[in-house]
Amino acid sequence: MSASRSETTSALGPDEPERDGPGSDLLAALLDGMDAALCAFDADGVITHWNREAERILGWSPEEAVGRRGFAGWAVRTADADEVQGRLLAAMRAPGRQVHEFALLRKDGGRVLVRTQSAGVRGADGKPAGVYCAFSEVHAQIDLERSIALSEALFEDASWGVVMVDVDLRPAVVNGQAARMLGSGGRTTLLGRPLGELIVQGVEELEGALHHVLADGAPGALVELWVTVRTDEGERRRCWRSGFLRLASPLAEEPVPLGVGWLFQDVTEAKLAEQEADRLRFRFSQLHRAARAAAECEDPMEAATAQVDFALAGFADHALVDVVSERGKRLLRAAATPSGAPGPVARVAGTGIPLRYPQGHPALQAMDRVGSVRASAGGAKSGSGAWASERQWPADAVHALCTVLRSRGRTLGVLTFLRSSHRPAFERPDAAYAETVATRVASALDLAGVEGE
Repeated sequence: MSASRSETTSALGPDEPERDGPGSDLLAALLDGMDAALCAFDADGVITHWNREAERILGWSPEEAVGRRGFAGWAVRTADADEVQGRLLAAMRAPGRQVHEFALLRKDGGRVLVRTQSAGVRGADGKPAGVYCAFSEVHAQIDLERSIALSEALFEDASWGVVMVDVDLRPAVVNGQAARMLGSGGRTTLLGRPLGELIVQGVEELEGALHHVLADGAPGALVELWVTVRTDEGERRRCWRSGFLRLASPLAEEPVPLGVGWLFQDVTEAKLAEQEADRLRFRFSQLHRAARAAAECEDPMEAATAQVDFALAGFADHALVDVVSERGKRLLRAAATPSGAPGPVARVAGTGIPLRYPQGHPALQAMDRVGSVRASAGGAKSGSGAWASERQWPADAVHALCTVLRSRGRTLGVLTFLRSSHRPAFERPDAAYAETVATRVASALDLAGVEGE
């Protein structure tokens, strides 16, 4: 940079004091430390400054560049020299910055397309005194613009939720889609808040994944996380297919963690549909196995309990088979799962005593409606035991599904499936499955000679 400083001094004019010294050294150090290629021209178009980035791009050292008049004959083709010089010097009299693109020549003879930003410099008398010019390779500028455009698109228009989580596991940047998926009305309201305030359930799995990324890097595959989030409509259970990226500062010699980029997409509907398909395949398999097992039973009552036994797997915790008494007015317990312990459905000894179901009992409602009735103990778990006891069901039952048993136009009884608190309430697809099982059980009971009303 000594050539740069000497030419800068001579460009000041014969009547001005020489400025070589600490101030000039500082200016040279600042120019050399900048990432942009910088050069300067005086009013006559003579190069007065040339920093290291300019040398890196074009290969010409400051000693070779400073003092030359324009780029003609060395850094630009002769045919383009006048046009390039005219554009650069025109910036002296134009307001603001002037942006141009043109080809320059490297010292090795190669051509490089650059984008320049030029601005005029005025002297103490207000007259044009020169031009400062910053330039960079166009492909590098385009890469930067593409990176910025990609970032803006991700944070504005992306269908995926995008969150930058800092090293304290708090959102630092959130895009609009992520804000909506997290149940917030705006992106800024989520910033700096603990994830536990945003996610009701599943936050431990998410934080565990984020810690793993910070410590060991991103996993090789996408991760599916089930979470519960608060929304204006209440708590919602969602499945988010997530990808993670460890972020580090590109400006440091050693990687300095900045946080984790978390990209996620809501796949709840697809996962629920997949689970429902798996459930239907399993239930169809169970029905097929039950039919084969029942066909091998010589006793029709044993065939009926086999049908219920296969239906219980993955469906309910208890099953009860109540049949209509000979007079057709009361129900008798014919078969049930063991009380207080797991086991197969078996006949109940002493079936001659009628069940004392109170009026409005779900089993009686199923008989009256000739269909299915669903019932639950409600949200009060503490009262679920009394609820089940009043209906003569096992104490841990909190959800019930009663389905009428009919064969050849006659009501033979009621099939009841019961679930404890660790299972969800019965839904309409469950009732359809129970009715299919009930049809098979009723056929077996009919063969067993059970009287109907």
